[in-house]
Amino acid sequence: MKNIFNYLTLLFLICISCGKNPKEDQEVEKIENNAGNTVHFPEVSEPIQLVDNGKEHLYASYYGINSFSANQKYATVLETDIKHTLPTEDEPATLGLVDLDTQEFIPLTTTRAWNFQQGCMAHWLGSSPDSLIIYNDLRKGKFVSIIMNVHTKREIKTIPYPISAVSPNGKEAVSINFSRLRLTRPGYGYGGEGQEVQSEVRFPEDDGIFLVDLETGKAKLIVSIADVKDQVPEIPEDGNEYFNHTLFSRDGSKIFWLARARPRRNTTAFTVNRDGSGLQRCFPDGWGGSHFDWLNDDELMITSKYEAKQDSHVMFTVGKQDYKRLGNGLLDYDGHGTFSPDQKWMITDTYPRGNALHEQKIYLMDMKTQAVLPLGKFPEPEEFKGPWRCDIHCRWSPNGDIIGFNSAHSGSRQAYIIRFTF
Repeated sequence: MKNIFNYLTLLFLICISCGKNPKEDQEVEKIENNAGNTVHFPEVSEPIQLVDNGKEHLYASYYGINSFSANQKYATVLETDIKHTLPTEDEPATLGLVDLDTQEFIPLTTTRAWNFQQGCMAHWLGSSPDSLIIYNDLRKGKFVSIIMNVHTKREIKTIPYPISAVSPNGKEAVSINFSRLRLTRPGYGYGGEGQEVQSEVRFPEDDGIFLVDLETGKAKLIVSIADVKDQVPEIPEDGNEYFNHTLFSRDGSKIFWLARARPRRNTTAFTVNRDGSGLQRCFPDGWGGSHFDWLNDDELMITSKYEAKQDSHVMFTVGKQDYKRLGNGLLDYDGHGTFSPDQKWMITDTYPRGNALHEQKIYLMDMKTQAVLPLGKFPEPEEFKGPWRCDIHCRWSPNGDIIGFNSAHSGSRQAYIIRFTF
């Protein structure tokens, strides 16, 4: 018992030390837990701002989505002059690459389908991960996705659906209704009327999760919003159910997403097989769900109210009730957790809420021992709030030795990286 107490005490001291420069934490990079296992945390660089040219910058996709080319030479970033308002369809952002060696911003194109939370959902395609990306845009009054060769800046193909997730092999994508999102949760939708909303229909039968073939451009509705009507909490007559936050499993066989409602954002987390079979809820009533990542093909981490009481990072196997809280009590909050490509580490962050200094923090957790290392704290200015807030939103590089994140601690929204040396 004494060993366990000493271990947890050490972890707590590490946790509260997160205001230090990352290099000041190197003396705790080796921790011995109560089982005698030694954790070798990586050496951690100082945060590096990717671009410094007087404009605002953010990663071009949601947290957890790889923003880096396979050779880790480039990152996809949006550049904009917009700061404290929701962008409209008449306020395009510039989608470009940042050379990680020279920190040069290389413009590729502009997009009118973007927001501050998820960018334009740019993904590097697994079919050609050093040269092809896919991103969302508004073309001729419709939301679409564009496949582009970043070296030639040539558009390879226009897909007649916007995408919210891409399969690991780069051949399929998930599409949802971003116009419905603009109505139900504005910070995650796009300006313009690029899709039919059916605002008067609470549970539409022809809207939901679409599986898109990126080779043919054809799509199939695999789960409608009406399909989950009997599995979600009741909503008022003037409310609307909507889908958001989709993610393929590591082998592309399953899809995760959140079903939510307006005006009360009650949440139900779901998974389904990519062919539309095997629809199932992730949690019992009252657990909800917020942020997420697949550890492998079957295990998921979702931040939720563990036992309907405590916000936690909860790991479980799809189809089972083997729920466990991660972090030995140190990660009992709602953060954006995401796993390293080798599945050995989880990076997560905090919101500034309940923090007098309005600080957002980043933590690295060893998956074997669940020991936690703080990587830094980043005050968020008060004016970055609501739909244009600047969440940290970490993402891993393909080799797992870089994390990228957004922050406004300098007074402007910028994209950063931290390098690890293992």
